[in-house]
Amino acid sequence: MTTRATRLLRMLDELRQRRGAVRGAQLAERLGVSLRTVYRDIEVLRSQGAEIDGDAGVGYRLRPGFVMPPMMFPTEELEALVLGARWVASHADPALASAANRALLRITGVLPESLRLEVETSGLFAPHWGQREPEPWVPALRIAIREGHAVRMHYRDAEGRDSERVVWPFAMAFLDDLRLIAAWCESRNDFRHFRADRVLSLESTGHRYPETRHQLLRSWEQQCLRQRVGPEQ
Repeated sequence: MTTRATRLLRMLDELRQRRGAVRGAQLAERLGVSLRTVYRDIEVLRSQGAEIDGDAGVGYRLRPGFVMPPMMFPTEELEALVLGARWVASHADPALASAANRALLRITGVLPESLRLEVETSGLFAPHWGQREPEPWVPALRIAIREGHAVRMHYRDAEGRDSERVVWPFAMAFLDDLRLIAAWCESRNDFRHFRADRVLSLESTGHRYPETRHQLLRSWEQQCLRQRVGPEQ
């Protein structure tokens, strides 16, 4: 059964996703509640600080810029956050693992006591049973992706061939025991995938690559739809 808090969060999500006003009847249909419940919930949200314009019969619109308080998470969202943070803490490089633990502590610190207890006693875990050494280049690659910087990389492929190239990293996949880098390779003039454990050395050029990350992601996704692109061999 849907709790009232979950319903209010879903209503905020519905309002946030709409650019224009949405009528109460539409909200009622989407949320599976009566129109009277929608009107009552709108007033509850307004009393809690949500800036919602509109009236019954006209429609409602959430003003841009409204941010939900961090403690407003339904139980399943909290479980997802806990499990995700614990996975990162046990599978990522030390810097990202430490950040995951700090983020979880920060979220826990603003939760009401009942929800904080649910997080602290959660039975969802993501242990890493292997003894894999973390790739030393992952933090530098994450920073390069974040800042949109080209990097100079010395790489050894599966056949033992070494190459040095300048690439534009824009995405990284964190598989269970493998980190795959998606990048535009200047020497190949095309997209390439690389394994982080085969990187021999890496340094940032200090220069932003000419395209934005989202442009590269969009072009890469379109190419992946046309063909399967595997890791550099």
